[in-house]
Amino acid sequence: MSVSTMPEKGNPLLKYMRQDKLPHFFCPGCGCGQVVSAFLRAVEALKLDLGTMVGIGGVGCTARIPVYLHMDCLHGVHGRTLAWATGIKLHKPDTKVVVFAGDGDAMSIGGNHFIHAARRNLDVTFIVVNNFNFAMTGGQVAPMTPGGAVTMTTPYGSSEPPFDLCAMAVTSGATYVARTLTSNPAQMTSYIKTALDHKGFSVVEILSQCPTHFGRYALGSGSPKNLVTWIKDHTVPLTAADKMKAEELEGKYRTGEFIKTERPVFMGSTVCSAPCAEKEGKA
Repeated sequence: MSVSTMPEKGNPLLKYMRQDKLPHFFCPGCGCGQVVSAFLRAVEALKLDLGTMVGIGGVGCTARIPVYLHMDCLHGVHGRTLAWATGIKLHKPDTKVVVFAGDGDAMSIGGNHFIHAARRNLDVTFIVVNNFNFAMTGGQVAPMTPGGAVTMTTPYGSSEPPFDLCAMAVTSGATYVARTLTSNPAQMTSYIKTALDHKGFSVVEILSQCPTHFGRYALGSGSPKNLVTWIKDHTVPLTAADKMKAEELEGKYRTGEFIKTERPVFMGSTVCSAPCAEKEGKA
């Protein structure tokens, strides 16, 4: 059957999107669109109602994702996403909250909030798209830029060691932590699905291509394909990493599920009981 005679079929995921906000503002070849697709496939698989959920974004390319989704959206200042998520969860603990953050939003100005959200085991899904630079503002060096990488603000290569977000999450107390990449859509969808279904602070880091800035500066190429290949060449599955020597893992990103456990979620301060209130009244 030729394309011209094929029956028209709408994308079933479009029902979850604010189509009046399209076309999106992501650059050609950016991985954010793939992240949106994986997220919505996970939502579809879990039969979640986006209308009962809250999506939060701060500042950056990734932070624009909630704008395109049919859910209550909070879009505000840089790095404060988890502070807002904490307030929402304390006020309405049964509301499912998803935060979309870039590597800069998550680990630069938002780094302290990240540590304490993990420590508290805040019942929030935190999706971090790591494109290795501050992409929306021009390609500056960021907390997870690879060491030695050329960026707009490090023309001779970054002299700073990058954060390992997943290691930070596990150490700080997150109860579900995973890392994947945009070129593995099935795994990306699976990890997001697990995170959405998890009770507690769940973190999914997604290594993503930024051909407009990181690719051009660090690789000398604006080709999305070249950057996707570079990311794949710099990743190692956890199952293989366990058998490799430290020098072999230098400069590599381990992918897989780092932890999946359970512990009490953060509920804030206990409300004063009636006997307590009576004592305070007498005092």
